Amino acid sequence: MYLVAGDEPLQREEAADAIRAAARARGHADREVLFAERGFDWNQLGTAGASLSLFASKRLLEVRLPGGKPGDDGTEALSAYAKDPAPDVVLLVISAKLERGGGRWAEALEQAGVLVNIWPLEAKNLPGWIGRRMQRLGLSPTPEAVTLIAGRVEGNLLAAAQEVEKLLLLHGSGPVDAAAAREAVTDSARYDPYALVDAALAGDPRRTVHILKGLEEEGTEPTFILWALTREIRSLASLAWDIRGGLPPQRALASVWEKRRSLAQKALGRHPLQAWQQLLASAARADRVLKGQVAGRPWDELLNLCVSLAGLKPPA
Repeated sequence: MYLVAGDEPLQREEAADAIRAAARARGHADREVLFAERGFDWNQLGTAGASLSLFASKRLLEVRLPGGKPGDDGTEALSAYAKDPAPDVVLLVISAKLERGGGRWAEALEQAGVLVNIWPLEAKNLPGWIGRRMQRLGLSPTPEAVTLIAGRVEGNLLAAAQEVEKLLLLHGSGPVDAAAAREAVTDSARYDPYALVDAALAGDPRRTVHILKGLEEEGTEPTFILWALTREIRSLASLAWDIRGGLPPQRALASVWEKRRSLAQKALGRHPLQAWQQLLASAARADRVLKGQVAGRPWDELLNLCVSLAGLKPPA
C-alpha cells in the first residue's frame, strides 16, 4: 500500500509514476482507477479489491483523492482495507496535501504500507534539483547553465522540467554550458511556443493564430509546439477533474505557478471537464499525424488544437 500526498503536482505525479512502474515490473499488469469525487460510493473499494481480473492475477488499484479528505465513509473503507488488504493487489492512493496528519485513514495506510509526503522544494535546493534532472536525461550542465535555468523558472518545478526537456529536444544529450542554456530559454524571441500557449489560455484566438503562423514561417519544430500545448492541457485537465471532484477552485489553483494562475483560471472557466478531455483527444490525434500514423497536415492539427484551446470552434 502506498499513500502519495502533496500539493506539488509534478513531484506527486512522478512519485506515483515510479510506483506504477515498479508494480508493473513485479507483474501487476492490470490497473484500475477509482476517482473519489463528491458522492463517491466507497463500497467500490472493497468490490474492486475482491473482483478478479480477466487479464492479470496481479493488479494495481489506484484511488485518486483530490480533496485530501475521504469523509466518514472513506475513512472507514480505507481503514478497513488497510487491515485486510486484497491479495496480489497494490493499492496506490494519491491525495492532496494531508492536513494535521491526515486522520485515521492516513495513519492506517501508513502503518500498513508507505507514506510519501510531497513537500515544496526550497529555493536554495532548486539548482541541485535541476542539475540532477538534467543528468538523468543525459545532459551534463555547467553550474552556470543550471543557475541560468533556475533564475528563469523562479521556483516553478513544472516550468523547470519544461525548460530542461526543451533543452534536450533542441540540443540533444551531452554537455550544456550557459550559452546553450541561454539560447534554449530565449529561443524564438519573436514567436515563442510558450507565448502561443499563453495566448490560447488567455482566450485570444487572433493572437494565438498569429503566433502559430509565425512559428511555422520560422521553421519551428512542430513536435516541440505540440509538447508545450499537451503539457498545459494535461495539467489543466487534471485540475478540472479535481475541481469537479469537489476541490475548491482556489485551492486547486494554488498548485499553479503564481504568475500563471490567472491564465489557468481563465482557461478553466472557459472549458468544462468534457472539453479538456476532448482537447486531450485532439492532442493525441495531432501526435499521430506528426508521427505519420494518420493522414493529415501537422500544422493544421496544431491550428485546430490552438483555436479550440482559445475557445473557438476549429475551422472545418
